[in-house]
Amino acid sequence: MLVNAKEMLDKARAGKYAVGQFNINNLEWTKAVLLTAQELNSPVILGVSEGAGKYMTGFETVSAMVAAMDKSLGITVPVALHLDHGTYEGCYKCIKAGFTSIMFDGSHFAIDENIAKTTELVSVAHGLGLSIEAEVGSIGGEEDGVIGRGECADPDECKMIADLGVDFLAAGIGNIHGKYPDNWEGLSFETLAAVNEKVGELPLVLHGGTGIPADMIKKAISLGVAKINVNTECQLSFADATRKYIEAGKDLQGKGFDPRKLLAPGFEAIKATVKEKMELFGSIGKA
Repeated sequence: MLVNAKEMLDKARAGKYAVGQFNINNLEWTKAVLLTAQELNSPVILGVSEGAGKYMTGFETVSAMVAAMDKSLGITVPVALHLDHGTYEGCYKCIKAGFTSIMFDGSHFAIDENIAKTTELVSVAHGLGLSIEAEVGSIGGEEDGVIGRGECADPDECKMIADLGVDFLAAGIGNIHGKYPDNWEGLSFETLAAVNEKVGELPLVLHGGTGIPADMIKKAISLGVAKINVNTECQLSFADATRKYIEAGKDLQGKGFDPRKLLAPGFEAIKATVKEKMELFGSIGKA
């Protein structure tokens, strides 16, 4: 059931759990996430970066695929189709394509420009029934060309953006896209607590959910995080399962080279990863 993400995240914030955003990269990814969410009766957010959207031939293709798959699979749990780290132009493309939620990442702009562009996009998104996420501070590392140094957000700037009427807010707290390095200092809970105090009941978003220890995840949820993004971990589990299948020579047995067989172990690995994260986030049975 395609919906915007506001209600599911408001419920998560109030219920002290988090909804997972699992980025999708193709049909297998999408099907695996949707089926797992349905099996576990969990709300879910399908994230699409601009790079992944381009890879899948455009946001229109992604939107049509998700809508058709949602219907064909008989999905009844709440599902939001969400733009991840969107540019100003990318937000409008996704609005036009039929996404139910967008993220405008204006964190690399000066705060005045971030506010101006976010204000405009909030008005447009809400006018069409879409939810919108904004960002303050930056997420460390690189994702589809978006590079951040991992600066912690300014709590006062977070309040400025929150007051614009955004539905959820990503605040940099030392989190990183991709694998975390061995010398990672961990999340800044001091920053998160200060942001949480400033923004009231607004759901907060934790990007870079791959590799963050379970105790940190749970503490972040207790401090207002209601949406956690996972991408790299699904990619790693898919790659590992596919590698094992090929190294075992199963692609050379019978019709093991058939893509439906070749990609099946990776598909199941994604499902297992999504289930593990939903258990950790506490969203199972919350649809």
